[in-house]
Amino acid sequence: MFLLTPPTVRPLELFSSMPEKYRRTGVRSLWADVNQGGRLADSFLEGPVCDTQGDLYVTDIPFGRVFRITPQGEWDLVAQWDGEPNGMKFLNAGQLLVTDYRNGLVVLDIQSGQVRPFLERRNSERFKGVNDLVFDSKGNLYFTDQGQTGLHDPTGRVYRLAPEGRLDMLLSNVPSPNGIVLSNDERFLFVAATRGNCVWRMPLLADGSVSKAGQFFTSYGPSGPDGLAMDESGRLLIANPGLAYVWVLGPRAEPEEVLMGPSGASITNLAFGGTERKTLYCTDSTHGHILKADMSAAGTRLHSR
Repeated sequence: MFLLTPPTVRPLELFSSMPEKYRRTGVRSLWADVNQGGRLADSFLEGPVCDTQGDLYVTDIPFGRVFRITPQGEWDLVAQWDGEPNGMKFLNAGQLLVTDYRNGLVVLDIQSGQVRPFLERRNSERFKGVNDLVFDSKGNLYFTDQGQTGLHDPTGRVYRLAPEGRLDMLLSNVPSPNGIVLSNDERFLFVAATRGNCVWRMPLLADGSVSKAGQFFTSYGPSGPDGLAMDESGRLLIANPGLAYVWVLGPRAEPEEVLMGPSGASITNLAFGGTERKTLYCTDSTHGHILKADMSAAGTRLHSR
């Protein structure tokens, strides 16, 4: 990677840590056996999203939990079920739409903690393992179906679910599709191809199809890009767990900033919050921490349905 202007490098700061009472210390999970090499993970935080009151919601994949974290860093268990929840976005003010590796797309009522199916299967076939999601301004839902795909099996999928229920498969050849986000003008869709260690960029055409998908950014290291976010200036932010970085990319995919987590961290996902949406929250899944950084540009406002 050749850069005319080196990026600004800043550390991520600790915002809050999962309280000990919620840590499942010494408990084995099937998810961690497969995805963490058998490590006895007491949690694995993912899917951050903020509400309009400033509360941050995160998932805990191996133990099927969703937590609410106040602006003061206080944790509350919202729900727990027999699933493996990952990405989340607000469906409306009172409900979260969650990608659940076991159960497909589910809806979580944040007041009652009740969970119900939203989209379990496609044409009677189970998904490989849904991962992340984003709404556009028209109510279309884009989501990734990652499963255990990778360079050995580049068959990960990207779907679009229209408000009237039509489900289109946009891609079926991605090596581990993970985070997903739209450009501010909604002309382009970005998808993190984790095992390809890169981010794909694809034009969304007027007739709803995609064409000329390309590789926008290439990273390096043991684990590639994961969660994605966009700010109002058009910069793409990439959580890179294998490096414990957040890449902040300009329009030519050149890093303008690199936000660094502590040694041994796994920065899996990120979300904007705060009163002006200028606080970037990041999940350090290895340690059960939430890290943060103050940003110069606000995060793009997320849509719901």
